Amino acid sequence: MPPVSIAPSPDTPHYPSDMDHLQQLLIERHSIRRYTAEAVDADAVRLILQAALLAPSSKSKRPWQFVAVENKDTLTALAACKDFGATPISRAPLAIAVVADPAESDCFVEDASIAAAFMLLQAAELGLGACWIQVRGRFAGDGTPAEDIVRDTLGIPEHLAVLCIVTVGHKDEERKPVDPDKLLWEKVHVEKWQDPA
Repeated sequence: MPPVSIAPSPDTPHYPSDMDHLQQLLIERHSIRRYTAEAVDADAVRLILQAALLAPSSKSKRPWQFVAVENKDTLTALAACKDFGATPISRAPLAIAVVADPAESDCFVEDASIAAAFMLLQAAELGLGACWIQVRGRFAGDGTPAEDIVRDTLGIPEHLAVLCIVTVGHKDEERKPVDPDKLLWEKVHVEKWQDPA
């Protein structure tokens, strides 16, 4: 019997639903690293933070906390947390540090990551650009942990881990939607692991 195929084919029927919008959002969303100078309005900021607070967490522990930053000097200081990949922070009108307490849950990394992903999706749904900036496990040029720099800049208590910073703003770049025909379906295994042919 041939293996079950879950990859779409031209004959796959389409079942319209309210989720069509989510599917399109996933296809169109990209990491956006360039922003205009326009501020993100308060209602949008609230919705993005609300999305994070709605994220699921292991045993509903909700070990995460979030620090929203709009001050330009602070954003510039945060952009110095590591040598490569943090420049979007200084370009963004809004950055949100995603922080979690390891003592509250052994799944603090996963929980905080899901909350950050929810913020990325909510920003995209609002027509805004956003980008995940990795902090945990990264270092400045002099070897200082990026987490320490973010903690010092934002006054975050020492016992809390800083996972990432999500930058948000009005897009100053456009990127093409993902082509669903180029998805790596060979990375999906059905019933059991199958080595590539």
